[in-house]
Order: sequence, then structure tokens, then C-alpha cells
Amino acid sequence: MTSIVIPAHNEERVIGRLLDALLTGDPADSAGPRPDIVVVCNGCTDGTAKVAGARPGVRVIEIPVPSKHVALRTGDEHAAGFPRLYVDADVVLGSADVRELTRALAGAPELLAAAPERDLPLAGCAWRVRAYYRVWTRLPAVREGLFGRGVIAVTEEGYGRLAALPPLMADDLAASLAFGPGERTVVDGARVVVHPPRTWADLIRRRIRAAVSTAQLEARQAQSAGAGERGPDDAAGQPEPLTPAPPSARTSTADLRTLLRGEPKLLPSVVVFLAAAVTARRKAAKAIRGQDFGTWLRDESSRES
Repeated sequence: MTSIVIPAHNEERVIGRLLDALLTGDPADSAGPRPDIVVVCNGCTDGTAKVAGARPGVRVIEIPVPSKHVALRTGDEHAAGFPRLYVDADVVLGSADVRELTRALAGAPELLAAAPERDLPLAGCAWRVRAYYRVWTRLPAVREGLFGRGVIAVTEEGYGRLAALPPLMADDLAASLAFGPGERTVVDGARVVVHPPRTWADLIRRRIRAAVSTAQLEARQAQSAGAGERGPDDAAGQPEPLTPAPPSARTSTADLRTLLRGEPKLLPSVVVFLAAAVTARRKAAKAIRGQDFGTWLRDESSRES
């Protein structure tokens, strides 16, 4: 049986639309039982649990600590089976998309993780937000990675990779990088609606969070690499090979140059993209210096109805 774990912190305004999409489908098109859906309300002070509990077949677990990592692991304790999907409460994923993800994993034994293609409804967003995403959605790491989609589906073996990850702000990026290119896939037939920030200020808030969380992830990767080193010589006195550089999803200037060579008309959008990146990194510097990896800086504009 497929299980779906949804961590939710004060998501009263949006969790209903996700659950309705997951629970709506043509019974004749469904194979097997409905997915087991577990909503973990972590540190909620609103009506998230009530909204989720009103949907038939949805199990609601309430925990006092407002931690996504703890919510995910709590969901694992209550989830019934595999493949297992982890779905953010503020996205929209349909039942047919869940079936496409599970089929993809079932049909390829080498695959451990899968995610849907993303739809970004930008019509109500500020022009600079639209310009930013015009570039972001074209970047190779963004197109090929599992992050930034709010959904990841894993096999039981893939779950073992995720369960071993430490608590990190960049949980979806860390999850994506936990799998090699041959172990993960983006499924063309599945789609998720990811609501982008509507204003420039909210976009910058998201990018500050991304810069801080990426710095935390890279610091943890460096610590892990250092702990794995055996020194300059092995037991036979031969030089030990250097630890390979950890995988990264950072945007390089080479990525942007390649993009502009293919689509020169994107130059104004690239300028906006760079402005957002520079602004976010400058504003994130204080948090990074102070090792503040707990301030979430949530974007509320994407949660407006």
C-alpha cells in the first residue's frame, strides 16, 4: 500500500486543497486500495488538525514541537507501507499523479526516488518574481533535481537514505542529493502545483532561507567529508585519494552563460535573477555567521487564496 506523509505547521488555509486533490479521482481508474494518508500537525496553533481530520480516510497525528524533521519521522512511525510519498501541505498533488509516481518506481528496480514535474502559476505574481522564475526553471539542477517540488516518492530502500539524513533546513535539497542521477527521476506523467511567492519581498524571504539552508547543508557535508578522511597515507604507506567533492545544486555563472547563449532574450530576467541572489546572500550572511538555522522565514503570500 502506498503511504503519504504530510507534515503540516499552521496550514489551515491550504491543506484542504491538497487533501481534496489526493482524495478525488475516478474509482475505475484506480488500481488497488487508496493510499494511506497521514497528516502530522507539528506545533500547530490553528485549525490544521480540524481541517485535515474532516477528510475521510485521513489520519491526523498531533505533536507539540514545530519541527518538519520530527514531523516526517513521526509520520514514518505511523505510515503503513511503500512506496512512500512525502508531500508538503502547501502544494497540490492529485491522486492520478500519485499513481504515476508509484508506477515509475515499480517499473524500474534501479530507481529509489521520484518526483513530479512542477507547475508554477505565475499569473498573479509581480513582474520581477516572474522574471526570476523564468531563469530558475531553466537551470539544469532545477530541471533534474527532486527539490523545489514539495513532493518526493521513495521505495523502501530509498526511505533508508532519507531516514539517515540529519535535521536540515534544506531537507528537500538534501533528499535530492542523497540519490545519484541513476537512482532518481522526474516523472513526466505526474505534476504538482507549487504556488510561488507573489511579491518581490516574499521571493527574497524564500531566497534568504535557501541561502541559509544551503550554507548549513554544505557545512554538514564538509564535516562528513572530514570525518571520513584517513589522513595523508593509508596503512600501506600509500597516499590516500582525496574525498570527492559532495554533490551541489548551486547555480554557477557557467550555467547562466549557457542559458544566455541559447536564449539571449533572457538577459533582463538573468539580471533580475542575479539581483535576487545577491540580495538574498547579503541578507543571509548574518544568520549564517550566527549559525541561525532555525528561523524559517515562511512565505505567506503563496498561501493566500
